[in-house]
Amino acid sequence: MTTSETTLNEAEERDDTPVETPEDNTKKGAKKNRATRMRAKFLDTLYGHPLKDMKLIAITGTAGKVEVAHFVHEILRAAGQPVAIMASESNIKVSALHKFLSKAWKAGANYVVVTAPAEALSSDVFYGLPVHVAAITNYMDASIAEKPVEEYVEASKTLFDMEPDYVVLNRDDKNYPELSTFAGQKGTLTYGCDKFSNIQIEEAQLYKKGVEARLAIGTTHFTVASFLTGEPIVSYMAAATAIADALHVTPEKISEGIANYTK
Repeated sequence: MTTSETTLNEAEERDDTPVETPEDNTKKGAKKNRATRMRAKFLDTLYGHPLKDMKLIAITGTAGKVEVAHFVHEILRAAGQPVAIMASESNIKVSALHKFLSKAWKAGANYVVVTAPAEALSSDVFYGLPVHVAAITNYMDASIAEKPVEEYVEASKTLFDMEPDYVVLNRDDKNYPELSTFAGQKGTLTYGCDKFSNIQIEEAQLYKKGVEARLAIGTTHFTVASFLTGEPIVSYMAAATAIADALHVTPEKISEGIANYTK
């Protein structure tokens, strides 16, 4: 046997490969988050604090973020508001987020609609930003298998700890009892089929080429419809309606905006 050869037992006996413990991973994560927070503060200052002139709408959840974001974007456009959108199911880097905010500000946007994946929230990508509306779509989709519910709730806590003006929650979500601890500084709105929802889904109809739902905001009843298909779209339309209601958009413009969005 040459000097470069060894047996499995010998390798095992002298194996000095570092072993990472949960505590080590926690320390690494905390160090990475500190670096992200420092970078976020730097970029916000570098770009001139663009959110001083715009309102941030952040949408999180395991599914439906992108659809809800686009519904809200179209609703605000229908209401005549200059608005920019950054919507993706993928993670967001802190540099990309701040560059987007800067471009939106220079373009004269009053509102920015951004999806907030759990990974971005848990790594403090949104650190230090004033949030006008924070909304959760749901934790009920099949993608929940990727991570335990507790991790998503903990990540969302990062967003809601930023003291948003308004919070929008899905009252039909089976995890609503845990999520109901989140509250907005100016108000909290809920949506769903549940009769106690602020935006109640009274009835819905599914078609081959779209969906339609009758919603109620207090004593006001109106219909929203989309060319997107599938039962979850009903909930996403209600979520967008709740966000728009927090922004004081009329039911007429809500219906118009939702109808305008097509993939």
